[in-house]
Amino acid sequence: MHWGMDMSVSNLAKRRGEILDEIMGYHREQLPKIMRATPLEDLRALVSLATPPLDFYGALNLPGVSLIAECKKASPSKGLLVANYAPAQLARDYVKAGARAISVLTDGRHFQGSLTHLRDVKEATSPANRVIKDEKDLRRPLGIPVLRKDFIFDPYQVYEARAAGADALLLIAAVLGDNDLQELYNLTVRLGMNALVEVHTEAELARALAIQPRIIGINNRNLQTFKVDFANTARLRQAIPPGILVVAESGIHTPEDVKQLAAARVDAILVGETLVKSKNVYEKARQLVKAGL
Repeated sequence: MHWGMDMSVSNLAKRRGEILDEIMGYHREQLPKIMRATPLEDLRALVSLATPPLDFYGALNLPGVSLIAECKKASPSKGLLVANYAPAQLARDYVKAGARAISVLTDGRHFQGSLTHLRDVKEATSPANRVIKDEKDLRRPLGIPVLRKDFIFDPYQVYEARAAGADALLLIAAVLGDNDLQELYNLTVRLGMNALVEVHTEAELARALAIQPRIIGINNRNLQTFKVDFANTARLRQAIPPGILVVAESGIHTPEDVKQLAAARVDAILVGETLVKSKNVYEKARQLVKAGL
C-alpha cells in the first residue's frame, strides 16, 4: 500500500502541531459509516460469544519492568516502518522473547493497522496454537494479553475491541472529555477488559487519576507535535500513587533506556518502532526484556 498524503496527516497539520486533531477529525467522520456496516447490536452479540479476556493488569504486575511489545506497520511522523509486515509472526517472536503483553495498532489510515491484525495476533498467541519444543515452551504462559491501540472516543469502539478479542484497550486523555473518559473506562471494565489510560501532561494526569484507573501510561511523545521528551515519565511518575501500574511509552530504544526507566519506578514499557525496525526482532525484544529483569 502506498504511503502518501492520503494515508498520513497533512504537512500543514505537522507544521501547526495539530496532528492529533486531524487524526481525531478523520475518525469521528468515519465512525458512522462503520456503525452502519456493523450495527452495535451485532457487535454485542459477538462480544457475548467471545473468549473471556486475559488479565492485562496481572501480566504487567510482576517483578521487574514488563515489556509490552507492539505490532506497528507505520506512523504519521515516520511513514512506513516495515514493508513485509506480519503481525502474527511478530507476536510469536515477542512471546518467545519474554514480552508480557502485546499491543496492536488498529488505526487504518495513519498507522496502516486493522482489527484483523489484532485477531491474527490473538490467534497466533492462543494456547491452542503454541508450538511446544522443549520445557521452556511449557513454562511460558497460556496465552498473552493483547491491547487494542487506537483513537477510541465512542462506546461502539469498546465493543468493537472486545468482539475482536482485545483484552485491553488504550484511552487517550488528550482526546477525551472528563465524562467520556469515565464512561469509556467504565464500559471497558464492565466488558472484563483493562484500560491503559494515557497521559502526557500534569493536567491530563490529574484528570486520569480522577477516574481511579488501575494502569496509567505516560507518553514521552507529544501527540500534537510528535516530539519526544524522555524525562516526561520520570517527572509525572512522582505524582502517581501506589497501587496504579505505570507504563512508559515512546522513545525507548536501548537496554540503558529500560534501566533508566526502572530507576524511575515504572512497571512496564511499551515499545513498537524500535522492535519492528530491528534486523532481529526476537533478539532486540530479548535485550529489552533482560534489561527489565
